[in-house]
Amino acid sequence: MFLTTVWVHRTNGSENTGKSLPAHLQDISSHHERTVQTLAQDFVRRFGDVPTIYQAPGRVNLIGEHTDYNEGFVMPAAIGMCTRVAAAPRRDGKLIVRSENFSEEATFELDQLPVRGSGHWSDYVVGVAKVLAESGIPLTGANLLICGDVPVGAGLSSSASVEVAVGYALMDLAGQETDRAQLARLCQQAENEFVGARCGIMDQFVASHGKRDHALLLDCRSLDYRLLPLRADARLVICNTMVRHAIAGGEYNQRRAECEAGVKYLSRHFRSVRALRDATLEELAALSGELPDKILRRCRHVISENARVVQAAAALTRNELSAFGDLMRESHRSLRDDFEVSCAELDLMVQLVEQAQGVYGARMTGGGFGGCTINLVDASCVDAFQQSVSEGYERATGRRPEIYVCSAADGVGLA
Repeated sequence: MFLTTVWVHRTNGSENTGKSLPAHLQDISSHHERTVQTLAQDFVRRFGDVPTIYQAPGRVNLIGEHTDYNEGFVMPAAIGMCTRVAAAPRRDGKLIVRSENFSEEATFELDQLPVRGSGHWSDYVVGVAKVLAESGIPLTGANLLICGDVPVGAGLSSSASVEVAVGYALMDLAGQETDRAQLARLCQQAENEFVGARCGIMDQFVASHGKRDHALLLDCRSLDYRLLPLRADARLVICNTMVRHAIAGGEYNQRRAECEAGVKYLSRHFRSVRALRDATLEELAALSGELPDKILRRCRHVISENARVVQAAAALTRNELSAFGDLMRESHRSLRDDFEVSCAELDLMVQLVEQAQGVYGARMTGGGFGGCTINLVDASCVDAFQQSVSEGYERATGRRPEIYVCSAADGVGLA
């Protein structure tokens, strides 16, 4: 049986509570130190210089899917899987980037960066450098060695992890104070305009602002946010279906266009509506005879999902995990039926999870059409959960899922 377990109680090196870590956290701390040391040694061998090492996390979204680009509410948490960037300045205006994951290297001139991405992994690095430079940040040249353990294509935001780690590194090498909200906005701009993915602000924001043992309630319009403590006796368990359907990218952009079409309909009748965040289900129902059915259902998901996020925050504040779990179930049904971004593998995974002991709630997470489910599980039931869900999924699909057991982690910083 293949089970991948990632414990992500990550601590900053500057923190010292005077208490000894539990054994499994000591193991993670040792693994982290070995990984950082290996990356530094590889950098010295490749570039002949001693680097500073930065890291930014992936994320899981507890609830609030496809609401961020509709100026709504989301509730993500940063996770301990991350992108690490070893970096040192250059004096010749060159940006030399090597990926340990792809075993490839690319070289760029900062004063001759391409206008748009080419579909290469380096787009996420070059796009950030270009947007930072155009915003007035005086970048130096740099050598960058990048290594990440956020699964690609799993809906855990590996791209934002790369962008934020690189952006933080380049700003630090340029001697700039890091405004984390600005960093998130610039990295989102890079993905929107250079890479060509019309993502919202959530991924980059939580990679910048995440806090250990907390979820983050974010208003994607104002960027106001509130940290919500997560109970110590519950675990965030991520189940990776190990599939990513090829339609995902195009369908994501199509959903955005459908939401924008809904806003046009609504705003003609209700002047206060400038994004789906402003609309109510009652207003939507009033136009049910005018809206195409598909647009109606897309809008209904977003409007109801925003309400669920607000209700989920209240449940978490009251320590009512069962109520929180019920909202997760409602979210998955809405994503499956109204927004139509689930798939057979995600639905199967949710069904298997709901049959396991100690589960408060489960739903798909991320853009959809594959990737992962996020599951809130009683800590005492995690081992049995992994066994039953993994065996059931492999029996049904022939694929071995990866299961990551998580607690919330800190945002971008020094490794």
